Amino acid sequence: MAKEWGYADDNGPDHWHELYPYAKGDKQSPIELHTKDIQHDPSLQPWTASYDGGSAKTILNNGKTCRVVFDDTYDRSMLRGGPLSGPYRLRQFHLHWGSSDDHGSEHTVDGVKYAAELHLVHWNPKYNTFKEALKQPDGIAVVGIFLKIGREKGEFQIFLDALDKIKTKGKDAPFTHFDPSCLFPTCRDYWTYHGSFTTPPCEECIVWLLLKEPITVSSDQMAKLRSLLSSAENEPPVPLVRNWRPPQPIKGRVVRASFK
Repeated sequence: MAKEWGYADDNGPDHWHELYPYAKGDKQSPIELHTKDIQHDPSLQPWTASYDGGSAKTILNNGKTCRVVFDDTYDRSMLRGGPLSGPYRLRQFHLHWGSSDDHGSEHTVDGVKYAAELHLVHWNPKYNTFKEALKQPDGIAVVGIFLKIGREKGEFQIFLDALDKIKTKGKDAPFTHFDPSCLFPTCRDYWTYHGSFTTPPCEECIVWLLLKEPITVSSDQMAKLRSLLSSAENEPPVPLVRNWRPPQPIKGRVVRASFK
């Protein structure tokens, strides 16, 4: 059987292209943002999210990240506006983080690495299924939010408290009545560009909305995230840390800002 992808030296980002050729494509994510090179685009609209907390279903540990899954069988939790041509349905959110507070985000801003990065993944229902949307250049919209260290965030704690139920790889648990818009920063300014999933198969189908303003979480809250294990219950414990992909070549893509 082919080696499963991961983040270790022998199966990490440098090896993904061996099994997933998209990973060497021209529109890969994440990227480094250099704000001096980014143009303000006055045609970019504000974005809005109207989420139904009742659509949250499950929280799971897949050994690579922790993910919260939403009911996306109809237009229930929606993202609109910004660079998007129509409404997109929320499917899941997950996080990427490092082994310590000084790194862990996938995108970087003027060389700054944040402690973690939250990805809210939405798909374009005009393509009928998530699988079909993965084949389209505007199939997926991801809102990316940086997490920096500071005071504790109460809303984030609700999510963290559920991690005890999914400590090991392969576990899941009900996680309901959670509206992830409680995790948004106050300021809605964003950067946008066309890119890919940051995990294999790394399909290039994503319109990114990266929020300029990070949210603040405490060092203890980050430590809780790192208490998850990438190993299964019956295996020697391996902490789930360092699940971020480093920045990829921009290859002539244009990043636009919604703000001056």
